[in-house]
Amino acid sequence: MTPYDTTDELKTNAANVAGDKKPSRAEAEAAVETLLRWAGDDPTREGLVDTPARVIRAYEEFFRGYNEDPASMLARTFEEVEGYQDMVMLRDIEMQSHCEHHMVPIAGRAHIAYIPNKRVVGISKLARVMDSFAMRLQTQETMTAQIANCIQDALEPQGVAILVDAKHQCMTTRGVKKPSVSMVTTQFTGLFTSDDALKERFYRHIQLG
Repeated sequence: MTPYDTTDELKTNAANVAGDKKPSRAEAEAAVETLLRWAGDDPTREGLVDTPARVIRAYEEFFRGYNEDPASMLARTFEEVEGYQDMVMLRDIEMQSHCEHHMVPIAGRAHIAYIPNKRVVGISKLARVMDSFAMRLQTQETMTAQIANCIQDALEPQGVAILVDAKHQCMTTRGVKKPSVSMVTTQFTGLFTSDDALKERFYRHIQLG
């Protein structure tokens, strides 16, 4: 069993929670209409007539990760790298997710690095893997671990490092309302856990941006 959920497992879990029946689009739109009424507005007024449908279309985009398999995105690798075995790093990858506790946005940047073990992957795939996990209801801690573990399992590199720095609207726009606060999470595997100099290089590369 991997430390992250596969697409099939996510679908199975969703089916179990929903009693083996996923709500229809019409039921989802009706739920949005109920929320609009609960908030005190009139879903039949001109500006809100199409809002339930628009919200559901937006949700399909926001949560498309439930229908994706991140590991499959790393299936195609390249071995013609002339023996390259140093750090490969993507900095400043824009990241958007949604908090599973309040269903409000999480937005920030991720920095991902790995040490190849004879093979590398197309760099866009690292960003796609991050998006696939981010496009689900998440906690930042879980997402950070999922991304690192997925890359480690799929590529079997010498090590993976990831740092996510993001702001959570559940804290910046409601509750304690601290708009300047961001949350930083990290996850390291392999050489990054045992080689302090390598980990320091990872942090320095982030600061170069």
